[in-house]
Amino acid sequence: MLSWSRLCPRNDQSAGKRRSTRLCHGGQWLKATLVQAAWAAIKFSGYLQAQFRRLRARRGAKKAIVTVVVSMLTAAWHMLRNGIEWQELGAAHFDQANPTQTAHRLIRRPQQMGYTVQTMPA
Repeated sequence: MLSWSRLCPRNDQSAGKRRSTRLCHGGQWLKATLVQAAWAAIKFSGYLQAQFRRLRARRGAKKAIVTVVVSMLTAAWHMLRNGIEWQELGAAHFDQANPTQTAHRLIRRPQQMGYTVQTMPA
């Protein structure tokens, strides 16, 4: 479905050198509609908003929104193929998936601002 909607990155390599990995051309109306739907989807608290915020910090808003579009299309394909309903994973999905990484990230932030942080087990 991603290839059909032309939302997959190009694989342009020659002699071990990577060239552009921009999205393929085509399907401008479809891409514009999906991106607009993704912008609307991230306004509500949930998995898609958490995914967008997580990626926006590292990659920027435009690449993060395309990732949300890809997630929406992948979920739609699975729902149509298997006849299942959407299951919201929740905004805390990424924090629950790897709690030690989340703890280290939350401790590192105040340390970067010049504070000393001490942790104690619960």
